[in-house]
Amino acid sequence: MIILVSVIFISSCKKVIQVDLNNAPTQIVIVGEITDTTGPYQVKISQSVPFDSSNHFPPVSGAFVTISDNSRGQTDTLTESDPGIYNSHFLQGVSGNVYALNVVIGNNHYDASSIMPHPVPFDSIGFQNTFAFGGKRVISAIPYFQDPPELTNYYQFIEYINGEKRNKTFVFDDRLSDGKYFSRPLRDDSAHLQIGDNLLINMYCIDKNTFDYLNTFDQLSDIDNSTPANPVSNISNGALGYFSAHTVKTKQVAVH
Repeated sequence: MIILVSVIFISSCKKVIQVDLNNAPTQIVIVGEITDTTGPYQVKISQSVPFDSSNHFPPVSGAFVTISDNSRGQTDTLTESDPGIYNSHFLQGVSGNVYALNVVIGNNHYDASSIMPHPVPFDSIGFQNTFAFGGKRVISAIPYFQDPPELTNYYQFIEYINGEKRNKTFVFDDRLSDGKYFSRPLRDDSAHLQIGDNLLINMYCIDKNTFDYLNTFDQLSDIDNSTPANPVSNISNGALGYFSAHTVKTKQVAVH
């Protein structure tokens, strides 16, 4: 079965992605990050499940995992703290540096690299009221910030409502908003924000490879919560997932 997904970018232009979700073989899923905030940093390793299976990904234990700062010549060997969860020890992320992830599982090797972008200041959070069918009010958060001119930037936003992380993630590029003041609402299909809620938003400056993976995954998540067979990953040897070196900016406000 081939599913066609319309991907809507900031410009409202549409791009069609073809994804074959049937009979996808079990694959290693690796999700790792290093940021410009204080560590430890985490890498999660699991196995994918068939498209029509429950959304439970078995953890992979016993892997050998390292993250290297190729700009400084430092390598940190991660320790497995829980099944499938590996933590760094001393490495500190720095903007502009190149980071490499290496994972060894049995006889299989998986590699990825990511360049940490320079941070973009996160000014504030506003809100937009719209009304859905039946007159129900929907509140959407709006992150405000100035996009740097003449640079290609990619952004990811994650919401925490009353301390609980939302599964929905938002990714944008500045393809048609380069150098402009960003004020795009973080719209969701459900009315999840209520007046008086405590809202925290993390703004990540990510690289293109991370953006491509998350953007594809986000469109497919509207179809099913299972890991899709072929989002574009920056990890070698056919693994799913991504490795991201990114900066973090945070704002917190009461919903109004």
